[in-house]
Amino acid sequence: MEKKLSREDAWKLLTDYTKTPALQTHALAVEAVMRHFARLNGEDEEIWGAAGLLHDLDYEQFPEEHCIKAVEIMREHEIDEVYIRAMSCHGYGICTDTKPESQMEKVLFTIDELTGLINAACLMRPSKSVLDLEVKSVKKKFKDKRFAAGVDRDIIRKGCEMLGMELDDVIRETIEGMKEKAEEIGLKGNL
Repeated sequence: MEKKLSREDAWKLLTDYTKTPALQTHALAVEAVMRHFARLNGEDEEIWGAAGLLHDLDYEQFPEEHCIKAVEIMREHEIDEVYIRAMSCHGYGICTDTKPESQMEKVLFTIDELTGLINAACLMRPSKSVLDLEVKSVKKKFKDKRFAAGVDRDIIRKGCEMLGMELDDVIRETIEGMKEKAEEIGLKGNL
């Protein structure tokens, strides 16, 4: 059984290396979605949540060594391999060759980019909120390659295939996960 990381310890480690509010907020959004998917899969929310929090651990300080430096940092802090693998898998095909195998790894790989797209879509809405966001609105933004151009749609598609889920379902569940922490991630808007 893996050595479980507490929410507090994961947050402390993240904030020791990540000071930018936008990056912290992204980590919180990914954590919320990971917890939501953990519940859907009958898995441990704490483990999935911590994996989500830590996925970009090294990104702010070491963008050129993203995912590589995080392995070193996590091992120095004696973080369990289950978290290290998940973090490494989210960079599969981009900065690592660690292929997602577990359900947790596949979900993290899929929803990382998607939370960014959804966040951007929310900010364009009159409400500035995730609470009234619909799948069809996100799908429209997904198809517009100029919108949130930094979001890699192919990763999201590849992740959906790995999960054996339709894009619409992944978008719907990602929105649901983000709704649970709307205020914390700055997407409550004016609702």
